[in-house]
Amino acid sequence: MKKAIAAIVGCATLTACVTTSQPTLADQYPAMYEEQPLSIVIMPPINNTNHAEAKDYFYTSLYHPLCEKGYYVFPPEMTMEMLQHESAYDAELFVDGDLGKFRDVLGADAALFTIIKDWRRDNVGGKITVNIDYRLRSTKTGRTLYGREGAITLDTSVDSDDDSNSTSLAGLIANTLLNAISTASTDKIHAGRKCNEHVLSNLPAGRYSESFRKDSVNVAGSKLVKATIKK
Repeated sequence: MKKAIAAIVGCATLTACVTTSQPTLADQYPAMYEEQPLSIVIMPPINNTNHAEAKDYFYTSLYHPLCEKGYYVFPPEMTMEMLQHESAYDAELFVDGDLGKFRDVLGADAALFTIIKDWRRDNVGGKITVNIDYRLRSTKTGRTLYGREGAITLDTSVDSDDDSNSTSLAGLIANTLLNAISTASTDKIHAGRKCNEHVLSNLPAGRYSESFRKDSVNVAGSKLVKATIKK
C-alpha cells in the first residue's frame, strides 16, 4: 500500500514538473530551427496609429538588432527603394500573402513584418508608450517562423533633487515642466529601439552568430513582453 501511494505521489510530482516547465526556443519557434533563414528583408511597418511619422522612423531602428543576432539584413535604404519600385511599399498587402516575390527578386529567406498598434507620448506624465507586433515569415513556405509582441513604456520623467519642493504647488509645476521637456526632447526612435531590444532578445541566433544552433535549449519567455523602462 505504501509503495502504491509513493508511486502515485511520484507520478504526480513528475506531472507537475512537466506541466510547469517553461518552453525552450526550439519548442516555441521550431520553424526557425527547421528552415534556418540566413537573410531577412525588413518590410515597411504597418502603422495602425494616428502617429503618421511612426512608420518611417521605426523602420530604420530594426536593422541593427537583426544584424547583431547573426542575420544578413538587406540595407533599409536599398530595400525601401526596391519596394517602392516594385509597388510593394504597403506591407499590408503581403503580411498574410505570398512572399515568393521577395525570394525571387532579393533572394531573401524571410521577411520581417511589424505592426505598430500604439505609439503615444505623454509629455506631462513623462512617458512614451509603444505596442508593436513582430512577425517573421518564410519567403519559401510562408510559415510564421517567429512571432512576439512588445508593450513597452519608456519613463522619461525627471526627478526633482529638491525634496522640500516636491510636494509644493511650485515644485509640482516645476516637475511637470521638466517631464514635458524631457519627453519632448527624447529621440523619437528611442522607445522603438527599446522595444526591439526587449522583444527580439529571444530571437534564435542566425548563422553569423556564435550562438547559432546552440540556443535551442534557452527558455523562450512570454510571447507578450510588458515592461516599463527608465530613460
